[in-house]
Amino acid sequence: MLSNFEEALGFKLEASNYLYVLCDYETLLKKNISLESFINLCKSKNVKLVQYRDKVSSIEIQKENLLFLKESLKVPILINDKIELIEYCNGLHLGQEDFALIHKDKKIAIKLIRKKIGKKLLGLSTHNEVEILEANELELDMIGLGAYKNTNTKDVSTVLGEKISYLAKISTHPVCAIGGVKIEDKIKNITFNVVGSGFYVTNGDIYGKN
Repeated sequence: MLSNFEEALGFKLEASNYLYVLCDYETLLKKNISLESFINLCKSKNVKLVQYRDKVSSIEIQKENLLFLKESLKVPILINDKIELIEYCNGLHLGQEDFALIHKDKKIAIKLIRKKIGKKLLGLSTHNEVEILEANELELDMIGLGAYKNTNTKDVSTVLGEKISYLAKISTHPVCAIGGVKIEDKIKNITFNVVGSGFYVTNGDIYGKN
């Protein structure tokens, strides 16, 4: 029997380092990469999951972009943070601080979130064993875990390195490795490699930057 997440993806999950791409719209604009080009890059690398982040566009443009990604890629599209846009995508990803803003008790927070998003996909960022064990008690579809390595674009207080594989084993949810992850990384016990949307093309190859 497939899980809710597997039904959304259309296949049974394994810890296989599938590709999960962050589509940071501000980064695409800065690099002069169109959403169409981003979609083509995703298709060429067999991306299984996309998370859309946008701190610069109007709500209307964000709605249009979410629907365009959803229709063009035919893979689950998650929105970062903005629960108010849930009807235009397949799921939501939240950080620890986002949960805290909804309610200090995560179990109450999850009930409030689920009331809003229903059975749509829900991911939560985690960084250590305590947060993973807390996440195990919640009705989530996946967790983000990191940072795997140092990254140039974000201040990272904790770098897990090889410890990420041990921590991932503790999770009862599929684990998405975040922070300094490369497309080609093979990380034990990790279901998805999460790579940044700073894509560029060199000699026909695609690289992801976090």
